[in-house]
Amino acid sequence: MTGPRYTELAAGLPATVPFVGPEAQERARGRAFSARLGANESIFGPSPRAVEAMARAAADGWMYGDPENHDLRHALADHLGVAPGNVVVGEGIDGLLGYLVRLLVAPGDAVVTSLGAYPTFNYHVTGFGGVLHTVPYRDDAEDPEALIAKAAEVDAKLIYFANPDNPMGSWHTAATVQRMIDALPDGCVLCLDEAYGEFAPSGTLPPIDVMHPRVVRMRTFSKAYGLAGLRVGYAVAEEALVRSFDKVRNHFGVNRVGQAAALAALLDHDWLAHVVAETSAARTRIAGMAEAMGLTPLPSATNFVTIDCGADVERARGCLESLGAAGIFVRMPFVAPQNRCIRVSVGRKQELDLLEVELPKIATTINN
Repeated sequence: MTGPRYTELAAGLPATVPFVGPEAQERARGRAFSARLGANESIFGPSPRAVEAMARAAADGWMYGDPENHDLRHALADHLGVAPGNVVVGEGIDGLLGYLVRLLVAPGDAVVTSLGAYPTFNYHVTGFGGVLHTVPYRDDAEDPEALIAKAAEVDAKLIYFANPDNPMGSWHTAATVQRMIDALPDGCVLCLDEAYGEFAPSGTLPPIDVMHPRVVRMRTFSKAYGLAGLRVGYAVAEEALVRSFDKVRNHFGVNRVGQAAALAALLDHDWLAHVVAETSAARTRIAGMAEAMGLTPLPSATNFVTIDCGADVERARGCLESLGAAGIFVRMPFVAPQNRCIRVSVGRKQELDLLEVELPKIATTINN
């Protein structure tokens, strides 16, 4: 009996996933983490209004969600000052990235990203047979000029650029991003991942211009809005590009509960302000803990702090493993030289109290 006849492309792909989730790590270690500070989730939770909306929508779970995401899409358009035709809703930024790559990237097509940037994007590009071209970070930040230059060099169809950035927490000004847009090579699409935009300082995100045919802005309800488990994100772009998503997207991909929760969360401005304030305070506290140990916290415009462990990947890995053994889940960047760091998501008082107890105990590890 023969097995499935995979495509040549699928047969040649490695059986990997971009991330090993904390749940898998908990199963391997045989116990739960005491502090979940590695996935950049909003541990402060969703808006109470969103929780109420989820409860109401759950009773209607027998119905499919609106395949047009009409109410949420129109509310987002009002929020952003654009037309509903400029907004597409999808299963988080991860899902939308997959659709964008499917639309633009055929086997052999060139795509440009930063070495060590968000690996799920690379996963999609590889899955559709694209050829990744990477440029290194510069001073622990993505390098807009190098990305544009590389795209021109290889005739890239797509550039991925996150602002603010994960995993380093760095950010560029709106003026810098606009220069990048203005220098975009002909025929190349720029994907701006703004997942952490709500945490960024004023002047980070350029005004949305839906007249540019090759710029797509992606945002999410997974971070500041606290709905990571529901997978709701959206993209904003010129109307023709948005319409093209209808050719490939899963029209029932965003479920009814997720749509209701995202709509309620979007309208609860006070809760968003509360989360942003709590995040800022937690970042300051984490940075202080790092400095007290002689480590260097990098400036962050996100809901995490990247901490320079001061040497190389082995020291950073030792920090990560020691914290994990103490029940604190954190992550670290994948690629040198950024992998000399660990990345700690913000938490509530109880999680940070535990971190403050355990972090000094790894002094022996980082000094050996």
